[in-house]
Amino acid sequence: MIPVSAQFFSEVGDYLDRERPPLDHDRLFVVLRGPTRGRPLSADGLDEILDGVRKRTGLPRLTCHQLRHTCLTRLREAGMALEAVQAQAGHRSIESTRIYIHLANSWLVEQYLQASAAIDADRTES
Repeated sequence: MIPVSAQFFSEVGDYLDRERPPLDHDRLFVVLRGPTRGRPLSADGLDEILDGVRKRTGLPRLTCHQLRHTCLTRLREAGMALEAVQAQAGHRSIESTRIYIHLANSWLVEQYLQASAAIDADRTES
């Protein structure tokens, strides 16, 4: 089972309606410009798109692998249990999952404050 958000389907629908040329093959993502317009998007083509994004945004580096790190980090920050993130990533070891996750300081502070509040509430109830 692959979890997919409703927003994903909305975005894909917009892409199909507004950007993707009508074609007679079943590939979802295709080249949108140039002499190969309409052909299936290749891994090299995706790297080329990311390179263009990197240059326009001034990022020193941008790869599909970094996007994977970002996705797993966002899942964890959204409250998904580390073991669930591990399963989603297909990692055998939870240590591999921990390497992938780069938690924002603001998220860590929020987690600490929530834990502190729970401890304080527990002490005052005793």
